[in-house]
Amino acid sequence: MISFLLAIQFLTILPLKIKEFSEKRIAWALAYFPVAGLLLGAMLVGLNTLLSALGIPGLVVNIILVVALIISTGGMHLDGLTDTADAFLSGKKKEEMLEIMRDPHIGVMGVLSLISVILLKIGLLSSVSPAIKPAALMLMCLLSRWSSVMAMYLFPYARQEGKARLFMQGLNLKIFIASLIVALLFSFTLFGLSGLLALLIIAGCTYLIGKFSSRKIGGITGDTLGATIELMEIVTLLTVCVVERVIYG
Repeated sequence: MISFLLAIQFLTILPLKIKEFSEKRIAWALAYFPVAGLLLGAMLVGLNTLLSALGIPGLVVNIILVVALIISTGGMHLDGLTDTADAFLSGKKKEEMLEIMRDPHIGVMGVLSLISVILLKIGLLSSVSPAIKPAALMLMCLLSRWSSVMAMYLFPYARQEGKARLFMQGLNLKIFIASLIVALLFSFTLFGLSGLLALLIIAGCTYLIGKFSSRKIGGITGDTLGATIELMEIVTLLTVCVVERVIYG
């Protein structure tokens, strides 16, 4: 239970205030990242249902959903995205890029990445049919949070210290497999074989991002993990849109 609560505490703004925990418990929290994603997705589904029942236009509903997700996560992943964009697109050396990621100020590339991601989410949500939108919201939050577990398992940490490093120290194959089973089970439950295809695509994209990050800075950081989550939300929605049009025309 502590590991589950740690996952919630790390991925959302819920003030659980768990301060004492072992390395084993915090590592096992990674197995619950997909579940935490499902809870975020369920929150969005409930909000979508309420707003739609009130007759609010679809575009406005989608904007509210994206804002609600940002608020519920404290904007943490978007912060990582902007820092990563500023660093990776700076043309600097590894050490300088790591310093840019620590800089609290946001640069031009960070702003552009922020605007682009938000607009893409709103646009993609508007392209998903109402019939499968609830499942798409759940799948988006599930697979994007699982992608961070995969990245932490496959790639080294680029810094000597950091919050994400605490999770990675005890991460092993057993924990990764546990997270994968959860992701597989719920992906199939939500979208059948299409859900498994989405998971495979997310895994491939996560690997490519991790390799790119490793080439740039020698591994991953909390910022690149946040960027991965944001980008995988978009990839998941894009996959759902494409699959829906292929199957239903």
